[in-house]
Amino acid sequence: MGSDEPYNFVFKVVLIGESGVGKSNLLSRFTKNEFNHDSRTTIGVEFSTRTVQLDSITIKAQIWDTAGLERYRAITSAYYRGAVGALLVYDISKHLTYESVERWLKELFDHADPHIVVMLVGNKSDLESVRTVPTEEAKDFAEKKGLLFMETSALESTNVESAFIDVLKAIHKKVASKEVTRGSISAVTLSNPNAMSGEQEEKKPCCKNL
Repeated sequence: MGSDEPYNFVFKVVLIGESGVGKSNLLSRFTKNEFNHDSRTTIGVEFSTRTVQLDSITIKAQIWDTAGLERYRAITSAYYRGAVGALLVYDISKHLTYESVERWLKELFDHADPHIVVMLVGNKSDLESVRTVPTEEAKDFAEKKGLLFMETSALESTNVESAFIDVLKAIHKKVASKEVTRGSISAVTLSNPNAMSGEQEEKKPCCKNL
């Protein structure tokens, strides 16, 4: 989607969290406005892109999905390399997926740019009747850790757009404010729109042997 559109920046955003929390559907809802009820775990890393307009700036978001690797604890530093944003996803109806958030956060900060923008995402807000993670509890945790926070439903398309856009805005704000020095987060911003023209396919399996 939008592979050939001109853009000012490319931001790599990774999706992390336990298997089954809906990461792949958040990705497909944001990039293609699709939801797959039969989401099957695939092994490998996949990414999709979407170009968005923020005021006068055009940003190409490259969203990476772990695509099942989290089951095997096989995510390596290559997955995080160059990432300037992350959505750390849990399922509001499965408390165990929320309990693992701290471990994911540690792994992220062990491997990613220290200036990375992170949003804690409580997905499946459509399952309110079987909620096991109170909104306030997760919100307080996010505040303590300096994370953005939002609850989403990929199924009902609730807040999915807002979650990704807020992360992209926060990344751009860091880059624009020069808070981030050369060689860090700004290293992935591209002034040459053709620098990634080889990336034409919407979704590619990659890095299977990492």
